[in-house]
Amino acid sequence: MLFGILCIALLPFCFASIETTCLPSGEVNALREIGRKLGKNWDFREDPCSGRANWVSTTSNETFEDNVRCASNVSICSIVSISLKGQNLNGTLPSELVNLRYLQNLDLSRNFLSGSIPPEWGSMEQIVNISLLGNRLNGSIPREIGNITTLATLNVEVNRLSGRIPEELGNLSSIERLFLNSNYFTGGLPPSFANLINLIEFQISDNNFSGKIPNYIGGWTHLKKLRIQASGLEGPIPPSITLLENLTDLRISDLTGPDTPCPPFSSATSFKTLILRSCNLIGELPKSLAPDNLKVVDFSFNKLNGSIPESLSDLNDTKYIYLTGNMLSGSVPAWMLEAAKNIDLSYNKFTFESLRELRCQMRETNFFASFSADNMSKQVSCLRDNVCATYSSSLYINCGGKRFEDGNKVYEGDVERGGAAASHFSSTGSRWGFSNTGHFLGNGRDDYILPNPSTALMSNTGLYNSARVSAISLTYYGFCMRNGSYNVSLHFAEIILTDEGTYGSRGRRVFDIYIQGKLVEKDFDISEKAGGVGKAYISTHSVNVTGTLEIRLFWAGKGTTNIPVDGVYGPLISAISVDPNYPVPPEDGPGNRHGVSGVIVAGIVVAAVCCIVLILGVLWWWGYLRCRDAMDLELSGITCSFTLRQIKAATNNFDVANKIGEGGFGSVYKGVLPDGTLIAVKQLSSKSRQGNREFLNELGMVSALQHPHLVKLHGCCIEGNQLLLVYEYMENNSLARALFGPTEWQLELDWPTRYRICIDIARGMSFLHEESRFKIVHRDIKVSNVLLDKNLNAKISDFGLAKLDEEDNTHIITRIAGTYGYMAPEYAMRGYLTDKADVYSYGIVLLEIVSGMVNTVDRSKQNHFILLDRAISLKNGGDLMELVDPRLGSDYDIQETKVVINLALLCTTDSPTDRPTMSEVVSMLEGRAVTRVFVEPSISTTELDSKETMKQLESMTESQIEEMSFAHANS
Repeated sequence: MLFGILCIALLPFCFASIETTCLPSGEVNALREIGRKLGKNWDFREDPCSGRANWVSTTSNETFEDNVRCASNVSICSIVSISLKGQNLNGTLPSELVNLRYLQNLDLSRNFLSGSIPPEWGSMEQIVNISLLGNRLNGSIPREIGNITTLATLNVEVNRLSGRIPEELGNLSSIERLFLNSNYFTGGLPPSFANLINLIEFQISDNNFSGKIPNYIGGWTHLKKLRIQASGLEGPIPPSITLLENLTDLRISDLTGPDTPCPPFSSATSFKTLILRSCNLIGELPKSLAPDNLKVVDFSFNKLNGSIPESLSDLNDTKYIYLTGNMLSGSVPAWMLEAAKNIDLSYNKFTFESLRELRCQMRETNFFASFSADNMSKQVSCLRDNVCATYSSSLYINCGGKRFEDGNKVYEGDVERGGAAASHFSSTGSRWGFSNTGHFLGNGRDDYILPNPSTALMSNTGLYNSARVSAISLTYYGFCMRNGSYNVSLHFAEIILTDEGTYGSRGRRVFDIYIQGKLVEKDFDISEKAGGVGKAYISTHSVNVTGTLEIRLFWAGKGTTNIPVDGVYGPLISAISVDPNYPVPPEDGPGNRHGVSGVIVAGIVVAAVCCIVLILGVLWWWGYLRCRDAMDLELSGITCSFTLRQIKAATNNFDVANKIGEGGFGSVYKGVLPDGTLIAVKQLSSKSRQGNREFLNELGMVSALQHPHLVKLHGCCIEGNQLLLVYEYMENNSLARALFGPTEWQLELDWPTRYRICIDIARGMSFLHEESRFKIVHRDIKVSNVLLDKNLNAKISDFGLAKLDEEDNTHIITRIAGTYGYMAPEYAMRGYLTDKADVYSYGIVLLEIVSGMVNTVDRSKQNHFILLDRAISLKNGGDLMELVDPRLGSDYDIQETKVVINLALLCTTDSPTDRPTMSEVVSMLEGRAVTRVFVEPSISTTELDSKETMKQLESMTESQIEEMSFAHANS
């Protein structure tokens, strides 16, 4: 006992080396291994409990700490806290932490750690706080973590974690703070979370959850902070949540699901921050809100109607009120004009007869497009004094920057910061203006123009020296525009976030882009599009303008909010250029008042006619005006957005070094556009009628489809004998190459990633079959037609064989087409085509994802579908888990795996009517529906390979089966 007291008293002085520490040897050895795995170079010449060397830092703040702290237990010292924040450690999480028997606090936030969370941590029965914020961790949360009954804080924000939340986390009886933000979690919140009645803070924003917001959250009576922004969950908001009396910070936004009434509020709940943005709320605003301490009220971008209750005048001291983007009507209360602070009423339907004057910005209230008389195809009411004396055929704005000349283009300066920028409209005369909504919650700074610290990687640096940013919504409004078609080019460069291999590079800025009220870019990430931060990227869209042009950038809750520092990383834009897609008429100015002489006009006409005749003659001589065949006539009516010269420049004249794929109807090349955009160019042979047919089919299908899990078509090119399709570039190639390719090309796809890929494909197919404007059967769903982007999100590609789903015409009359091994039996043998043929193909894909095996084998062998038959056999024998890819080892979720295999077998049943729809598949994978029982098929797949069917398939394979996928593309 005396020795223990002396040891504690003399710790700073008595230890000259590690050999004299009071730490048990087991903890010393564990620390050595922990440091090695983390990449932390501790100085073991000093005692870890001495408070010297690099064991304890004199500097600590919110983002940095470097401390190892000890406590004594009788005569033995033990490590009780390891806090290594903000050090950019690039190692992995050590399982050896379990050997520190008295460790209570572990903070490894804001580093660059990779790998997964060790299941062994579940035995750390004494740990109280675990923070892993802002790293590169992947995989799922181990269910063993649910064993830590002492755990009060678990923070895994801003990582790459995926999969479903383990039901076992509902056993965390002491948990008070649970942060799951900014990951890739899927499925619903576990029912067991109803047991977490001690929760004080709960954050799940920026994820891919599914299902409804659980009612049991209303039973967490101690809850003070709740954040569910862009989580993937759908409404309604349970009324019991908004009635929680201890709740001070409520942020729910970007819910999916149907319209629902605005939830009730209690005067006993004293909110500081109340955000219910874009939640599909209908009905009227709440009659009253407790005004005490209330700083932020945000009901923007809902469908609320009626007038603003006079009872809300108690909010005149509230600092920010956002009601933009609703259908509010009636008169604007006097207190909003005379006393209140930052208020945004833009885009509503108020009456303005009672106002003494009508302006877009009155005091600190934004009234842009707020009145019932406004129509976005005309000039809005508050701009009626700006009569259009002339009309413009172009518009150039240097957003957040000074006036800049680029050749013959003059970009107007945009340096207005606004007196009340959180709810502000600014106009520059009669040409354009902007409306901003939102302030930057968290960092305490509201700077809406940001300088660029470096322009080294950019051309036209004058456009990228600064940028305008917003916290929620930024709308540029161009008026007095000539009617016609325009190319609207939006110039972006990420100038705040970094990618230098530190925790700061884990930050993500994600927002949506609308032009003329239409969503043109969903989940737009500047650095991802540009191929890195500090690089310019130009997003160009062709739009029709009638008098006015509206460009809106909207933060829909995605992206990080605390990396690199706490705050909102909303929309950012560097410049806007709007160019006409039509011949610009001469200005009707004084110089043209008397026109030109008739002789000159006649001369111009004669010269023009001669030129036209000459050009037509040359084109005829070259063969461009001769009708070669019916397919040429079909192609001649297509207008494409790329020239052959542009494509050749992007691919270095189709350099063989850029060739990344080869198929039955052409090649695939990697290319780079002048703005840095990476593209994949699919080159189809115009000599092949099948190539022409595929080109037309894919162009028609894909151009009409936009979905996060369908590969995006940027455009096309038809010149001479070239048929080119230009797609977005997918960094991780095809799922086929990731699973079955050469060893050096394969990817280590863990189970959570595979499960997420299954859901991604299902969502894309559900859109094709049931949600898109045109119901489409893909006809060639296979792993080589599933591409993976930088974050391993799956997207369906190759629509060359797709057909519209004609419900009244299911027997196709043409020869069957598809890929051997994936075709449904009723389609392969009888030509009977419905969307259930795609469902069958999807079932085969599921089996290949789970097993890591291909379904087809050498055709000389008797059994051509060995994988499907093996799965059925294992199902009947009760050995289903033997199908799992050995590369996964034991690191997979058994329950999820069983769901996927059973679902695969259900999708591949003989009868199409017994197969589920793809929307049902999505619900089953996301846990919103129970997987239906699989019934063993009446005939095996081996029996299906009859001689007659094989003869059909063999003859079809050479000319009909589409083999042009991106099987080796995008490397």
